[in-house]
Amino acid sequence: MTIKTFIYLMLVFLLDKMGMIAKENSLGAWAFLIGVILAVLIGVTASFFSIPSLQTYSSAIYAILVILGLIVGFSIKVGRKDAQSFLITGAILVVVSKFGMESVLGSLLGIGVGNIASTTFAALLALFVPATIVVALKTVFGLAKV
Repeated sequence: MTIKTFIYLMLVFLLDKMGMIAKENSLGAWAFLIGVILAVLIGVTASFFSIPSLQTYSSAIYAILVILGLIVGFSIKVGRKDAQSFLITGAILVVVSKFGMESVLGSLLGIGVGNIASTTFAALLALFVPATIVVALKTVFGLAKV
């Protein structure tokens, strides 16, 4: 078994255990998982390593996160229960990430964890804000029967 096969099987296992594998949301599940992994990698690598190319391509990396967030938002079926759960969870994640990004930087600055947490929260915001906005708009239009 190659490393590539092992990683693929581990990702499928994680998605299955999280209940995200289904034909109707497969694309959204993969986009969500890739976005979260990319956000955490951005947070860790931007703080520990001074990689010039990471700073050069940071706008492109955040654009990829926004596009993945849009894919997640458009791929979610707007049923009353699913949309409500996603919107509540998404709103909580956005609020906590925003406040966490600001407060963690000041409180943990001395030990170096503040930059990691702040950058990770910013990357998670780039993923979750578009997804939450799209689902919210789809839900509003669904309720208005437009």
